[in-house]
Amino acid sequence: MTALQGKVAFVTGASSGLGAETARLFSRQGATVFGIGRDTGRLAEVFADVEGGAYASVDVASPQACRDAVQRCVDEFGGLDVLVNVAGKHQMRRTESLTDDEWAEDLAVNLNGPFFLCRAALPHLLERGGNIVNVGSIAGVEGQAYSAGYCAAKHGLVGLTRAMAVEYTADRLRVNAVCPGGMLTPQIEQFSAPENPNFDLIMRTASPRGMMQPLDVANVIAFLASDAAAVIHGAVYRVDNGKGAG
Repeated sequence: MTALQGKVAFVTGASSGLGAETARLFSRQGATVFGIGRDTGRLAEVFADVEGGAYASVDVASPQACRDAVQRCVDEFGGLDVLVNVAGKHQMRRTESLTDDEWAEDLAVNLNGPFFLCRAALPHLLERGGNIVNVGSIAGVEGQAYSAGYCAAKHGLVGLTRAMAVEYTADRLRVNAVCPGGMLTPQIEQFSAPENPNFDLIMRTASPRGMMQPLDVANVIAFLASDAAAVIHGAVYRVDNGKGAG
């Protein structure tokens, strides 16, 4: 498979889950991958399967760290064609007990980080006619209980995607978003509900067809990042195993 042959791709959240699967898939499809995450040990394990790639431990909540990481990718590989913002964090909390720090953390990881990276990557992507794939969530297109900060951030990411798509319509740049439903990732495996939750409300987020594998969603990301999707710009794709069909 060579759908991404010759592309340089920057993938966030690459140490586990969907980010790791995306990095591996992009490599198999011919891309040179620069991946970032917080856990250097897990990044090393993932990139043992990513031929010719490189990785770095980066805090996406830091504007300077994002600028430095993008520049390192460009310096190492000569340019940048694709930015995939996968990194995210979701902890269920009751809204009335959500602290200032918890609210700020939800926005920092799920919205500020993608913005910082988009801003840093844009000059390089515009130069090469590249594209951005932002990974949101179905929480970015509908409400979810106990997830005020996460929903606000993911709705913001969808808005950011659409705003950039309009702004750069006349340029050689594409910007799209993928909004996944439930996947079998470490985030799901480490799920914890708030005290005395209403599980009926929580289960409203589930698909009747069950959980997806990260590769199912990575395949959609890879398509949007490839030249096969050359006319797709400003799209927000629900990838939720039919959850939103009804």
